Amino acid sequence: MKPDKRHYEIASFLRAIQREVTVEELAAQFATSPITIRRDLDALVEEGVILRTYGGCIIRTELSTMFQQQLAHNFRLKQAIGFSAAEQVRAGETILFADGSTTFHLASNLESRAPLTVVTNSIAVIPEISRFRGVQLEILGGAYNRDTNFLGGSMAERLLEMRYFDAVFVGADAVDEEGQCMVSSPDVARLTQVMLRRANRRFLLADHTKVGAQATVVYGKLSDFDMWITTRGMAQGQLDRYGKMTTVKEAAQPNGLSEEPETSARTAGRNGRARNGH
Repeated sequence: MKPDKRHYEIASFLRAIQREVTVEELAAQFATSPITIRRDLDALVEEGVILRTYGGCIIRTELSTMFQQQLAHNFRLKQAIGFSAAEQVRAGETILFADGSTTFHLASNLESRAPLTVVTNSIAVIPEISRFRGVQLEILGGAYNRDTNFLGGSMAERLLEMRYFDAVFVGADAVDEEGQCMVSSPDVARLTQVMLRRANRRFLLADHTKVGAQATVVYGKLSDFDMWITTRGMAQGQLDRYGKMTTVKEAAQPNGLSEEPETSARTAGRNGRARNGH
């Protein structure tokens, strides 16, 4: 992996886990030597991205504890989804995405899609997107949720009703056997429903562990989406069933940190037939 690419990956990893990490941990995570990692950290210190500690480092950005935990959970699965989701974005578009620990990784991969306008209610992505000169960022107004670092409520809903977007990307806390998409809060469900109404193309970003997970509020169903970008882990029967409701794309997951995730993945279309593809 090229040094610049590894620097970016190290910074993304540190932003996600939001704790002190040792040189040895990073060397194992990125399959390289401690000497190489120390050089990388020296460069990131000069860029003002990290702070060095005794034996390691910590990211400068501070996020809420709950959001840190969400970002760190299934980090590699969400990273693969974010990479795959960015491939669906077209240069020149105005896109909308909801706050969330998976959409955070979409934000991290948007530099190559510029020029682009991004509208979101996520406070956490500001440091990520601010690095990309070709991406114009607009933050929706609304009530600040301290736990998960986003803006929501009726003000955000009213602002959305005045806009229309080329594409929207949202997450889910759970997807049930009938293809219902759920979150844990009625307020989040209402805001997500408004987002879905205001876009031409609609994408669900949720890894395979959300299938059968627990959540209490239904905001929509898989047939509301043009594509569900997920990860490999569902049984073939599940993939076939969900593929009759929407196009399901399993994002390729890397076996280590290479230049790009490996390309093998399955895709199921609305006809329910699964195939290998990119």
